[in-house]
Amino acid sequence: MRKRHINNPMKRPVNINLTPMIDMVFILLIFFIVTTSFVKETGVEINRPTAKTAERHEQGNILVAITKKGTIWIDRRQVETHSVRANIERLKAQNPEGSVIIQADAVAQTGVLIKVIDQVRLAGISNISIAASKP
Repeated sequence: MRKRHINNPMKRPVNINLTPMIDMVFILLIFFIVTTSFVKETGVEINRPTAKTAERHEQGNILVAITKKGTIWIDRRQVETHSVRANIERLKAQNPEGSVIIQADAVAQTGVLIKVIDQVRLAGISNISIAASKP
């Protein structure tokens, strides 16, 4: 004897279409990625000197940090004085419009600061700023 197929909606398999939900999740992911603000950091904590004439610049910059011990940090990596030029040239190739901001600690040696400025100028960047905080 043959079995008869009954058109009973309760016995049909249920298929849920997940495509709209996956599309929505991807759109939300893209939205959050685009709206997230990316903050550049040098990788070390610097105690900046204060200045009454300090100004805030909100553009893509190349950050160089000099700690109170005299170590130099670029792109979250500690570098030696003689390799500052090569690192600045590499970052300048990635961001040709960027200027260099040097974040020197308030008690950092001036000699190290002058050497870093000299290496940055040798890398071909003349727009150099030294970071300070408002009092």
